[in-house]
Amino acid sequence: MTVRVAMHHQTEYRFDRLVTLGPHILRLRPAPHCRTSILSYSLKIQPEHYFINWQQDPFGNFQARVVFTDKMQLLRIDVDLVADMAVINPFDFFVEESAEYWPFEYEAKLHHDLVLYLEREDAGPELRNWLAQTPRERTNTIEFLVALNGRLQQAIQYRQRMEPGFQSCEETLVQAAGSCRDTAWLLVQLLRHLGVAARFVSGYLIQLAPEIQSIDGPSGPEQDVTDLHAWVEVYLPGAGWIGLDPTSGMFAGEGHIPLFCTPDAGSAAPVSGRGDVCETGLYYHNRVTRIGEVTQDSKPGG
Repeated sequence: MTVRVAMHHQTEYRFDRLVTLGPHILRLRPAPHCRTSILSYSLKIQPEHYFINWQQDPFGNFQARVVFTDKMQLLRIDVDLVADMAVINPFDFFVEESAEYWPFEYEAKLHHDLVLYLEREDAGPELRNWLAQTPRERTNTIEFLVALNGRLQQAIQYRQRMEPGFQSCEETLVQAAGSCRDTAWLLVQLLRHLGVAARFVSGYLIQLAPEIQSIDGPSGPEQDVTDLHAWVEVYLPGAGWIGLDPTSGMFAGEGHIPLFCTPDAGSAAPVSGRGDVCETGLYYHNRVTRIGEVTQDSKPGG
């Protein structure tokens, strides 16, 4: 049996006067490589007088370019989707022999293709300290990633942060706290300094409450929840892009629905654009509802 869910995400911008908005880019459509089956998707915008063009950016992400024709005092964006939450084994992949153990080096042509995902910021003292404490002995690559991801989850306390932008890696390490996007960007930089290609991911996280409580560990959320989230993907030869969530310390599964993946975290905002100067209020809500269970055909070839 697998659970089918409907997710609704609404974002409202309320302005203190009538304003003119320039073209806006919306990054709110599941990415082409999303492993969770998306059965339906819709995007609705108010006010209704606008032109919309769907595009793909240089990295293959879907984005909507919206041009508004009238002044407005309210901009509302509604996303609705239905997802089939079939369980995904996050370790169901094959790694080429050349990358089975870390440290490893990418083959020259692949390295050239991944160069943007290997660009490193200058490391400050806190980041250098973290790197110095990372064991460099030859170890299984998956075990290395599991350990690094888990170490970061233990060291950085999750803190909801409504301010725009990102903390620097030094800020996150000094404060030992940050939002999901701060911790994700820190992990991206750690991985790149350690020679592993990594990209920043913005997306939805859907977490369903378990029907049976765990006896020997955390049971997960007490109720079904969803929200915008950020995590990381690393490129492993043979496996492709693999998701790591440093906020939970786990690899990405069926609840992780990527919307936008980029080498630079600053270019992955769900909504971006400009308009007249004014006072702006931001309001949003996310809701997930179970709409039924589906029996999976397990017969060979089914």
